[in-house]
Amino acid sequence: MSRHTRPRAVVLLSGGLDSATCLAMASEKYDCYALSFAYGQRHSSELLAAARLAAAMKAVEHRVIRLDLGMIGGSALTDSSIAVPEEESVGIPVTYVPARNTVFLAFALGYAEVTDADAIVIGVNAVDYSGYPDCRPEFIEAFAKMAALATKGGVEGHPVRIEAPLLHLTKGEIIHAGLALGVDYGLTVSCYQADEDGRACGKCDSCRLRAAGFRAAGVPDPTRYATSP
Repeated sequence: MSRHTRPRAVVLLSGGLDSATCLAMASEKYDCYALSFAYGQRHSSELLAAARLAAAMKAVEHRVIRLDLGMIGGSALTDSSIAVPEEESVGIPVTYVPARNTVFLAFALGYAEVTDADAIVIGVNAVDYSGYPDCRPEFIEAFAKMAALATKGGVEGHPVRIEAPLLHLTKGEIIHAGLALGVDYGLTVSCYQADEDGRACGKCDSCRLRAAGFRAAGVPDPTRYATSP
């Protein structure tokens, strides 16, 4: 039983396609507190997209946490000396940001305690994805167990749930689900190296997965490209 008139959820909102879909799904049953991160990524276009999405989907609140994962480096997304691959990679690609989802979920867990939220919603996917280790079901299950041990709510018998509604969906299925809920994917930015106006490169792994998703869904792709993909 929720402790509020309507249940609450913290939704991790990157500004991309998956997190936008998660926010729409969560809004069906929760009052949503959107949480984004300025973590030293290559561009701020996705944060502007996150703000647009939070406003369009009437999140109760949208906060941006500022931290610099570039201080530890190790990823093409936070270290400008490492090029973003424009060809398919073998194994875990250099766009993997070490411990990113662990860090993000830790902040979300604290925010969930402060807002007395019932759930944290994250848009990880283990079907059409880049092979990141922190997008797998095992990681989500392990974090949920840790969260139940590490929080006041968990100790008092009402641990926050970690929900990953996209975990086992294809990109095409995610797009269909979002469109059914009225998501405007033209507001989203998925590209790893989008320009200041949010236009996509059309070459990186994220762009390839996104484009393939719209083709699989059989619907027009609203992505704006800096050049023809």
